Amino acid sequence: MSANPASAAPEAEQPTGSGSRIPKVPFWAQIVAGLVLGVLLGWLARSQDLGWLVTTLDEIGSLFVQLLKLAVAPLVFFAILVSITNLRQVNNAARLATRTLLWFMITSLIAVAIGLAIGLITNPGSGTGLTPKDGALSETKGSWIDFLTGIVPDNVITPFTELNVLQIVFMAAVAGIAALKLGDRAKPILTLSQSILELLQKALWWVIRLAPIGTVGLIGYAIADYGWDLIGKYATFTADVYIGCALVMFGVYPLLLATVAKVSPLQFFKGAWPAIQLAFVSRSSVGTMPVTQKVTERLGVPKEYASFAVPFGATTKMDGCAAIYPALAAIFIAQIFDVQLGIGDYLLIAFVSVIGSAATAGLTGATVMLTLTLSTLGLPLEGVGLLMAIDPILDMMRTATNVAGQALVPVIVAAREKILDHDAYNSASASPIDSFGDTDRDEVRDAEPKSAVPVTA
Repeated sequence: MSANPASAAPEAEQPTGSGSRIPKVPFWAQIVAGLVLGVLLGWLARSQDLGWLVTTLDEIGSLFVQLLKLAVAPLVFFAILVSITNLRQVNNAARLATRTLLWFMITSLIAVAIGLAIGLITNPGSGTGLTPKDGALSETKGSWIDFLTGIVPDNVITPFTELNVLQIVFMAAVAGIAALKLGDRAKPILTLSQSILELLQKALWWVIRLAPIGTVGLIGYAIADYGWDLIGKYATFTADVYIGCALVMFGVYPLLLATVAKVSPLQFFKGAWPAIQLAFVSRSSVGTMPVTQKVTERLGVPKEYASFAVPFGATTKMDGCAAIYPALAAIFIAQIFDVQLGIGDYLLIAFVSVIGSAATAGLTGATVMLTLTLSTLGLPLEGVGLLMAIDPILDMMRTATNVAGQALVPVIVAAREKILDHDAYNSASASPIDSFGDTDRDEVRDAEPKSAVPVTA
């Protein structure tokens, strides 16, 4: 059974000497406090020219991101491998996988269309005062040749040491499919992989608990290093990215939930909010993946399907980083470099966003995706340098949109295939993120006899 709330109370509250109890601060409140403190410390460091404080904030934020990245490579590999093999427990698994990919593409196409529309209306590159000389050639480049040939690694070690997520996904997919073909002979490997995945998720959970502290460093350093003056130069572009992401997350997604899935959009955001807020702070879809999967299951998506769709989405479903952002960035850079874009160019942007989003790979930043878009359009890669300074500010909203979409699609597909638990969905609430650290309920559910998830024709 799940832990009784009454029995869990002593852990949630600490007695004081007078006998009163201090309530535990909710995780969302810790995040907000970190945001406020980070802004204040960043402003103080910049206004008072406190170099030591800037360095400290940078180290805190960098260490948090480094801890997230430490788990990325093995987490992606074992999550994809286990998620593919979990499809054995789902009827019509190929159909579910196909429809998941289809909805990934549909929502990405809508997102890139919104990005293009906003860019064409607002002209974000006009009146900024920026010139091509302000750009710097990006050290990270992407092209279709690099993208296609880079999927297959030269060896099994380099992708993990160099954190090439796309190659890790490829190897995990091959291993998962091979395990399915082997059947019972692969059970020892699958059991080991499941145990390693649970170990990694538990370790990553400890890192997630440090998010409020990481927030102080990340936000503080962004303010201290970049300052409001720099943000002012990118005011239109920054507003475009935030408005575009907000339109997708709070406009398109609710519309799809209400009309396609025929469920309450408000209930979706109640259930998914812990993952969305963590994504905003961590700027990592993969780092947020364990929480995203938990909230997706809490919204009534069968665990067997969610364990495939969410890891798959965390590495390929990027409405913020791979659709809205590159569309707006391409228009911004074209205007700075005085390059005229035509209808064909806009169609190319849409194509790259829908097909090439796997290059983004769920890590902080979208540089590879942007260079892929620019190289396809023939725009100068120096334009990437124009956006690097403002990237952390943009990446928070982009990643939150990514993660919201990664939870949305499994809900839509499950609802359309009539495997969504509507009782669980309608009872979903914005419970504290702290509750996801307790695996008792998962252990009980895993111990129960499992039956194949039905999928209607």
